[in-house]
Amino acid sequence: MAGTRNTSTHRFALVRGSARVGLVAVCGLLVAACGGSSAGPSTDLGSSTTVDLIASESTDSIPTTPGGSAPVISTPFNVYSHTAAGDMSPAAARARSLVYVPSNDNGSVTVIDQKTMKVIDRYTVGKLMQHVVPGWDLKTLYATASDSNRLVPINPVTGKPGKAIPVQAPYNLYFTPDGKKAVVMAERLERIDFYDRVTWKLLQSIPVPCSGVNHADWSPDGSWFVATCEFSGDIIKVDSNTGAILNVLALPAGSMPQDLRLAPDGTKFYVADMMGAGVWILDSQGTKVIGSIKTGVGAHGIYPSRDASRIYVTNRGRLAHDVTRKSQPGEGSVSVIDPTTDTVVATWPIPGGGSPDMGGVSADGTRFWVSGRYDDVVYVFDTTTGLLLEQIPVPSGPHGLAVFPQPGRYSLGHTGNFR
Repeated sequence: MAGTRNTSTHRFALVRGSARVGLVAVCGLLVAACGGSSAGPSTDLGSSTTVDLIASESTDSIPTTPGGSAPVISTPFNVYSHTAAGDMSPAAARARSLVYVPSNDNGSVTVIDQKTMKVIDRYTVGKLMQHVVPGWDLKTLYATASDSNRLVPINPVTGKPGKAIPVQAPYNLYFTPDGKKAVVMAERLERIDFYDRVTWKLLQSIPVPCSGVNHADWSPDGSWFVATCEFSGDIIKVDSNTGAILNVLALPAGSMPQDLRLAPDGTKFYVADMMGAGVWILDSQGTKVIGSIKTGVGAHGIYPSRDASRIYVTNRGRLAHDVTRKSQPGEGSVSVIDPTTDTVVATWPIPGGGSPDMGGVSADGTRFWVSGRYDDVVYVFDTTTGLLLEQIPVPSGPHGLAVFPQPGRYSLGHTGNFR
């Protein structure tokens, strides 16, 4: 370890569940005031420090597809080029067109038919349900029941659950691009666990130098990934092969980073900041803040459109200390970002207010499905008009829903990060 730092001034209280209270309410880290109107990129970000923990990085991991072939690694013009409408793998093509909605509060998964927008099934899977995650080979989905210490596999052909897999504290679940390892974000244990993806044998546990590790995304070549630590306000960089912590980036004081996503051209990362009313922009190495975009209060989820020409950012409409009530008019929205200019080109409001959280784009790109975290609904937006088409009632605390099937060669995890 080349150096350490005192992170106590950045540290937040860790409270699990849908109501994360005890957090300092900080507004306007990205902008002077919280809001949802469009704005251009900013570089007036305050101080952010980077500490190199390990001097060198491994670059010998070559991602492979479920078919066994290795994609060509070059400077990408679109890292999501294999996720366009119609580019469906044989495994995904067999799946039913369903939406899987996990509920934090009652430990269930609600299943919705995409075509009819009706609930067709519901089953209990475990305590503190967080996300439904498409598996790397697109043959299985996994419900992450973090307080029950298990993953529950779901067959996407039938939509039915299977026998639980023992896994400690799986808040979130990812996969290395080569498909060899499952990467479990064990948030409450403050570590990242690497498992054999097939046998689910624990390979190694990596303690993290931060608090609240949860969302992640990979470099274009798959050799490393960056992950957000929401309670300490950090971004960590991790070697895919060894699990070594390569870098720690401390965001400005009071930040609460949530979802994180590589830009389509592979030159930067977007990081949603729930306490900052917008998105931080990191450089291609994930080690430096280079800009920001104002979106809306409670920025949380980040999703590329089907053609990767737009980035959808969900804004919960409230800060972390104010999550125990229903939404009020004017709260909650989806911001649409042009990744070539890093500007907000559209804002989709929710009539009567809402709390859009996590979601996914339909296979054809025409619908954007999002959980309404504090309003016990699922929102369905038309991606062409931005209009809210439907609000579907679900049990309380809907969180990381998965829309499946989707195009792509393989899944990197979360609610649907495909390459």
